[in-house]
Amino acid sequence: MVDLYNVGTYNADTGFKAGYLNELEGMLEKVLPHAMLMAKPNLESNIRTLKRDLTIVYDMLSGKDNSGFGWNEHRQKVLAEDVVWHSYISSHKDVSQFGHCSFPYYDQLTSICTKDQATGKYAQTTADIVE
Repeated sequence: MVDLYNVGTYNADTGFKAGYLNELEGMLEKVLPHAMLMAKPNLESNIRTLKRDLTIVYDMLSGKDNSGFGWNEHRQKVLAEDVVWHSYISSHKDVSQFGHCSFPYYDQLTSICTKDQATGKYAQTTADIVE
């Protein structure tokens, strides 16, 4: 995905243009000729999972009111004290795997996939809107 993004042909404001999966399939076929990875459902499903996991890690590291999390560049993994993990996991069940698993390519994926990520920076309450 990073190589495809760097080529620039399929880049769009919110990720990639239509047809990028077929191009990605072709690129992978050159590198892994007998893998038989198809754009749909193989690549589409894997990319959906990858983006979901990226969102989870990104929210832990950049989300509002999520102090206590850090990133270990060498181990490619989220770091936090046990108390912070247990507190966060109690309200976010889908993050427990990232307490012990690495998430390689985080930096590259954030550069191509998080431009449209909601951060809550401009969020308003109903009272704010009425004013």
